[in-house]
This record gives sequence, C-alpha cells and structure tokens, in this order.
Amino acid sequence: MPIDTVPTTDPLKLTPAEIAALPANGGPHYNRLVFAKSPYLLQHAANPVDWHPWSDAAFDLARERDCPVLLSIGYSTCHWCHVMAHESFENRDVAELLNRDFVAVKVDREERPDIDATYMTVCQLLTGSGGWPLTLLLTPGREPFFAATYLPPQTRNGQPGLIEVLTKVRQMWADDREQLLLGANRIVTALKRAEAGRPRSRPPDEKLLYRALQHYRDSYDPQHGGFGGAPKFPAPHNLMLLLRLARRFDAADAADMARQTLRAIRAGGIYDQLGFGLHRYAVDRQWLVPHFEKMLYDQALFILAATAARTEENPHFATMALETAAYLRTGLQHPEGGFCAGEDADSDGGEGSFYLWSRDEIEKLLSEEDVELACRFFGIDARGNFEGRTILTNRMEREQLAEDLGETEAALTARIARIRQTLLARRNRRPRPHRDENILTGWNGLAIAALARAGAAFDRPELVAAAEKAADFVLSRLRRDDGRLLRRFFRAEAAIGAFLEDYAGLAFGLAELFLASLEPLRLQQARQLAHQMLELFDDGEGGLSDSGRDAERILVRNRNLQDGAMPSGLSLAIGVLLQLGRLLGDGKLEMAGRNLLERHLAEAERYPRAYSWLLAALDSHLDSEPTLVIAAPDRQQTAIWLETARRLGPPDLLLLPATPELAELDLPLLQQRTPLHDRATAWFCSRRHCHPPVTEMAELERLLATER
Repeated sequence: MPIDTVPTTDPLKLTPAEIAALPANGGPHYNRLVFAKSPYLLQHAANPVDWHPWSDAAFDLARERDCPVLLSIGYSTCHWCHVMAHESFENRDVAELLNRDFVAVKVDREERPDIDATYMTVCQLLTGSGGWPLTLLLTPGREPFFAATYLPPQTRNGQPGLIEVLTKVRQMWADDREQLLLGANRIVTALKRAEAGRPRSRPPDEKLLYRALQHYRDSYDPQHGGFGGAPKFPAPHNLMLLLRLARRFDAADAADMARQTLRAIRAGGIYDQLGFGLHRYAVDRQWLVPHFEKMLYDQALFILAATAARTEENPHFATMALETAAYLRTGLQHPEGGFCAGEDADSDGGEGSFYLWSRDEIEKLLSEEDVELACRFFGIDARGNFEGRTILTNRMEREQLAEDLGETEAALTARIARIRQTLLARRNRRPRPHRDENILTGWNGLAIAALARAGAAFDRPELVAAAEKAADFVLSRLRRDDGRLLRRFFRAEAAIGAFLEDYAGLAFGLAELFLASLEPLRLQQARQLAHQMLELFDDGEGGLSDSGRDAERILVRNRNLQDGAMPSGLSLAIGVLLQLGRLLGDGKLEMAGRNLLERHLAEAERYPRAYSWLLAALDSHLDSEPTLVIAAPDRQQTAIWLETARRLGPPDLLLLPATPELAELDLPLLQQRTPLHDRATAWFCSRRHCHPPVTEMAELERLLATER
C-alpha cells in the first residue's frame, strides 16, 4: 500500500458499511487491520506499515517471501504502545524497511493472552524483564530469536533503535541465518523443557503461609505503604491475602500493612480523586505519579480488597469500595451490561492531561474561600507536582482540616463534595481518554464478583443488580450455541475461544453472585462452568493448561501459576473449585481443587508474594471460611438476620439462609437446618469448630465479633 497517504477518518470511527466497502488489503488509506474486531488493531489500521493480524496466512507469506516476521503485541490503552506507534509505526522510513524485508504482525494481548504469555516468557528469558509494547522477531515457523519491549526508531541514550535492529537482522538473515536459527532453536527448546517439567507436589500446610507473611514484612514500605520501591503496583490480591494471614496468625501488623496500603493508594495520585477509580500503577514510592490508564481488573480487585478490609468502627474502607464501584458502573459499564476493559492514559494534550489541574483553573471555577479549601484538600499549589500542573491527592485528614478551619467535619465534608462536583463537571468537558470497548469474559467475572460482594456487604442492591446484568450479558453474548465460552465481545461480535482465566473468573463471579443474590440459578451456572473447565483445560497429566484442548498451540501449551496485575487463571481455578466443591458437596470439584493445590504449591516456595491468590486458596483449604447458616420462621426475620450477619461478619463469611428455594439445591450446609422453637436460629462454624446454635441476635453479634 502507499505509505504517504493519510486517512481522513479514525479507523475506530468507521462504520461497518464503510469498512465493507474497502478493498481486501484495506488500501489506499488503511492497511488490512481495518477489518479487525479489536480496538488495538484498529488503532494501527492507518499506519503505513502493512500490518497483518495473527494468522496462518501471515506466516505462510513470510515463508513464501523467505523473510522474518516482526511481531508487535500491545493493547489499546497502553501509553508506551502509543508512543512507539507514533514514533516508529507512523514513520515512513520504518514502514519502508518493514514492508520490504519483513512481514509485520500485530496482536492485541487482551484478545490473545496465549500468544502474549508465550512471547512474554521469551522476552523475560532473553532480557530479564517484560512489558508492553512487546516487540519480537520470529522465523516464518513462529520461533523467536529477538525480543524487546519499547524501541525508539533510532538509537537513543544507549537504547538500540528499531531501524538499527531491523537493518542488522535483515543483513544476518541474508548472510548469517544459521546464527539466528540456532538462537531460535535454543529458545524454543528452553520453552519446551519448561513445559515438560513436572511440578513437584507439596503437602498443604501453613508453613508456606507464614513464609509469605515474612516476605511481606521484609518488603513493606512503612512510610508510604505498599511493597518495595518504585514503580509500585496496587496488587490488591496481596492485600486480601494479608488480611487472611492476620486472622490465621493473629498478626495485627499484617492487617495494618493491608489497611495502610489501601489508605495510601486512596489518598495518592494513583487514585482519581474526582471521578474515582484506580490508575494502573505509580512510578514513584509515594503513590503520587500514576501511569494514568485505568484497567477493569484493578477496579474489581480494589473493591474486593477494600470490602475485605472494612470494619464497623471505620467506614473509610466501605466508602473506598463504593466509590470505586461507582466508577466501574459509570465509567466502564457497557449499556447492555458488560464491562469494558479500561480507559486510556492519553487524551488531547498527552498522557494524563485529562486528570491534571493548575491553581489558575481552580481560581476561575471556585469562590476565593473554596479555592483555598480545594488547594489544601487536593494538594494544589502554583508549582504543581507533575510537569507544572497538579495531580490531585487527598492526603489532608478531614478531622484536622475541619479543626484548622473552625468547621464541623460534616460541614466540611459537604463543602468538599460540592467542590468535587464543580471540578468534575468542568473536567467532563475536556476530551475524555479513549475507552477500550473490549468486553472480556474473565475480567467481567472479577467485576461481577466485586460488585456482588460489595453489594451484599454494604446493603447496596443496585450493585448486585449491576452484577446480575453483567452476568446475563456474558452468558448470553459470549457463549456459542454448544455452551463453549468465548473470550471477547467487540462491536456486536463475540469471538476467540475463552481461556482458563475466563472460565475460572466467570465461575468465581457467578459463585459470589449466588452468595449475594441467593438465586439458585447462579450456583448451577457456576457449577456447570467448573465442570466444563476441568474437561476443556485438562493437560492430560493431572493439571490444567491456560488454553483449551481445542485452541491453537503457540509453540507450547502454557500453564502459568504466578500472579501478575491480576490473579493467574490457574490460581483462580483452584480457588473456585475448592469453593464450589465445598458449597455444593461436589466431590469431583473439591478433589480437583485439592489435587491442583498440592501439585503446584511447591512453585510458590521461593517467592510466595507472587502467588497470593493460590495462597488464599491454601488458607481456605486448611481452615474453611467461617460459615453461618440462618433458619427463620419467615422471610422478614431471615432478611433481618442476614443483614446483621453481612454487616458484622468477617469479609469471607460463607452465609446461607435455609429457604425453600435453596432447599431444592440439596446443599450439605443446609441439611437438617430448621428454626428451633419457631425462632430465628443461626449455626456458626469457624476454624473447624462449630458453635451451638443461637436464637438471640446479641449472641450472634458476639460470635461474629470474635472473627473480625
């Protein structure tokens, strides 16, 4: 295609009819990615690079042309992906070199986590690190021989430039190909050796949990919260595990680490102080300067962690969870019910410009009195804290600020709320960052779980209703007629066979939705998915693979246990199998969860902090979550006792009422549970000990207080 033409319309804004009218190669203004159903690929459809989507046809073409393949992997809200696109993939010199001597392939890592996982492992093997954009050079047989992340077009500050790398590889492909092929062979051999290695079974015990607690203690940042130095990722699943460890080992410092980190995140620039929601990570120790993109899974996990950290005495964590849930519903929920993948870091003006403020802007919007309050509360001054402007923070204690200003805390809170609404209304008139419209099954499962759990804990039925709507969307729009789940929904099309993280994430979400709504259908749906998951992802050796048996094999069949920004699919699977097995009395599910747990625990011994979701499953396996069954003579009393238990009970309380609807499920926990003496009755079990049934609300409250 010509490389000097400029399209007049953003590919993401083309109508289906306009796309259908284009020639097969997308020209003259667009490359063939214009036909993709991926927001990330569409962002590159106007590049002068002759991009191909991942396909056999692309690698067949490389074989016919006898040339290497450039593989570029990213996602649509990735800031450095945008930088590399503007610097390199819109560069005519880069395009000429790529189009002449390579076949260029573009992959959306949200659509194809299997491709991303394989080649990210390669990058980590070759460079010791990874990230996006992910840049690789492959043989026509898909074997990698070079890997990097972001590359500038020209060598800069000691970092090799893309043109230099491509020129060198072109020369070696012509004159010293054997060297490249030898390197590729070594890399593939290393991948296959890792795949063939059998996990070393380890009996489940609490020693590994205590080792994890020591790791957290050793790396905790007592000044700023969080773990280690910059950059800092929220990783709320670590905080959820710490709260579990606090109870197991009666370790108050573990709970303090989790709660202080949550407070520091909520007060820092990593949290959107006006519109709510969590940015992806902070580039500093202080949680001040974020990488501004917002991802769905971060919001979901933060809601789960804040809900788990709640206390009756401190409503701050409940507020934190509900604020984030509000952003999830207003910022990311699709009109049909599913949740979009995230929001970009960039908008007009560059990275983060949507979120930045100057004192001059504040002075034009507020009264003089409110300007001073806004600047103190949100940390705004004339110098700014980021490139001359200010990332808003919330590090001023309201109690102290009210005392300084001679106001009641209630009056101050009302003023701050008005100021926030004024600033938010003004901000909403700015060009908003791009929203990634991918609706991903597994990520939606986490969102469903978070909204369901928060809705039940804080008596917010609208959150449970939002979770119900999302579940209905996924189950109706992201399944084939034969029941097989699909990975993503975009522009009215669902495609790509779902992965282990999708099945496990959605089953987890449905299980939590059942516990919140007490709708039997949700538990039946979760059970069906769990059994399908065991069959579809069975690796033939007693384990589970990340990709289904019907999926394309990308060099190896991946199995990743280590958590990243979100829990691994395998850890999610182990947790939900144990949860559903116990809840349903389903021996097959519970046995599968226990066997997988024992099979993989040894992997977590060296660096347990990277396996927090797995270790939470271990904690649950060793001592089942506190369980409370309520039986009452009528629905009104049932509702009153349920509300009390949800408000005062521990965050992982497994709470079930013995109602006629649930009796039809034949759940073991509900067998022979009827009201005593025609009074509301509660049976409470914890740490493998069951208390005598109680019929007084005060006694129930006392029992629940012992578990906080």
